[in-house]
Amino acid sequence: MRRSNLRWPAGVVFAAVCVAVAACGGGGGEAGDAAPSRQFLSMGTAPPGGAFFVVGSALAEVVNETATGLGYNVTAEATSGSQENIRRLASGELDFALSNAAITYFAVRGSEGWDRAYPVRSVMTLAPNVALFVTQASSGIESLDDLRDRRVTVGPAGAGFEYFVGPLLEAHGVRYEDFSPLNATQQAAVDMLTDGSADATFLGGAVPTASITQAAASMDITFIPYGDDEKTRLVDEYLFFRPATIPAETYRGQTEPFEGLDVGSMHVITSADAPDDLVYNVTRLLYENRELVVEKHAAGRAINPNNVVRDTGTEFHPAAIRFYQEAGVWPQQAAP
Repeated sequence: MRRSNLRWPAGVVFAAVCVAVAACGGGGGEAGDAAPSRQFLSMGTAPPGGAFFVVGSALAEVVNETATGLGYNVTAEATSGSQENIRRLASGELDFALSNAAITYFAVRGSEGWDRAYPVRSVMTLAPNVALFVTQASSGIESLDDLRDRRVTVGPAGAGFEYFVGPLLEAHGVRYEDFSPLNATQQAAVDMLTDGSADATFLGGAVPTASITQAAASMDITFIPYGDDEKTRLVDEYLFFRPATIPAETYRGQTEPFEGLDVGSMHVITSADAPDDLVYNVTRLLYENRELVVEKHAAGRAINPNNVVRDTGTEFHPAAIRFYQEAGVWPQQAAP
């Protein structure tokens, strides 16, 4: 699949938090004279152990802390991840969700195994999902080709990791059939790497990622490198792949920068039919209070004028576009 030149227009674990957004009324989301009625909403995240769960909770907390007099109450819900989130947005079971941009990319097109095109829209592009294969330093695995005939964890079942792990492997001449793929959450995958029931594991998210920090703290690990030519080809072919560097000393024992890949940035998504006032105000509150997000998780640094409107191949919701245009950060060439 080649990069398109088209620009898109503009559990189970629960962490209950109150998120304020506009309850009713005009386009700017101003509260009316009467107290708004309470409406319960939900935001899908992912299992604990990865970045989605903590980042999603941080986003919800910030909106809760900075909005007053508004009537929405949002629950940040742990799910199996992007794939479940997309389907539940389409069915009306979730109001917002976090997703990996690579998975959403294929879902909105109804390709690569999706049963139909799913009507979801982007709200904001968040932190890069800097993901890679990790192994114990003593494993003898030095390249992706060395994964052949090994036991490798490739993400939770149903989370959709195959949408970016598959292209990564194929670019390096490796297929799922060449090794024994195992499904596990990131937290469980680290345990499997520690006790030897897995030889390598695919980990990642916003940097720093809790699961990689855990792995590096408990054993000597090695990051399996990507080939330079293969990285270039992936970036040229897919909108959601981008070069990404993990700075030296991010993890214990990592003395040099690791030149890796953003395999599909985290982004906030919603249904194409989500109410404009709701989407507008969630976008506004998170963008205007982005420094508070940074205080809770470093991923908040991605809520900046250059990144938050970055095109990953999924249309933005019109109400989010409207806010970004008013804020002066929506690129002119991307105007609907």
